[in-house]
Amino acid sequence: MFTGIITALGTVRAITPLGDGKDMRLVIQTPWPDTAQIPLGASIACSGCCLTAVELGPDWFAVDASAETLSKTRLGAWKVGSRVNLERSLRMGDELGGHLVSGHVDGVGEALSATPENGSTRWRFRVPHALARFIAPKGSVAVDGVSLTVNEVEGDIFGVNVIPHTAEVTGFGTMAPGDAVNVEIDMLARYVARLAETK
Repeated sequence: MFTGIITALGTVRAITPLGDGKDMRLVIQTPWPDTAQIPLGASIACSGCCLTAVELGPDWFAVDASAETLSKTRLGAWKVGSRVNLERSLRMGDELGGHLVSGHVDGVGEALSATPENGSTRWRFRVPHALARFIAPKGSVAVDGVSLTVNEVEGDIFGVNVIPHTAEVTGFGTMAPGDAVNVEIDMLARYVARLAETK
């Protein structure tokens, strides 16, 4: 489990195809000072996608991404140099500053626009139609692993405000309209919808 509060901005350092090229190993460089101390097998959210650390170095870690993960997220489009929002898994007693995020990406959305609004930026995103019903005004959503509050919803488009601090410490600082993003809906919305379906 994660909180959607990004703790580092990493960079893809190397990509190695695995399993006849259908899977791949990603080496991600990170500014964390204790990367080599992360337990092997630890879960790390990489732009919202929960991945397992399979190798560790002093300023990097490696993860394997399956064909399923590559097909359901934007990881398959990553290249050497791609920036990655990073968050270590939540421990009992940690501050829950965002919302509960599982790291299981529900779909790939698209950044539509970024408009300055007072001291922040209003971002608008389009999500796959099947996900739109799970996104509600003043609810939570994770975009590339970043916990955000939804401002408005119009069909399959929703808007959020991103403050300068968030833009500075996450991939929002370099994101542009037209970019693909990993989207995870609020797990409470998922379960409420499922309960409603079974009545």
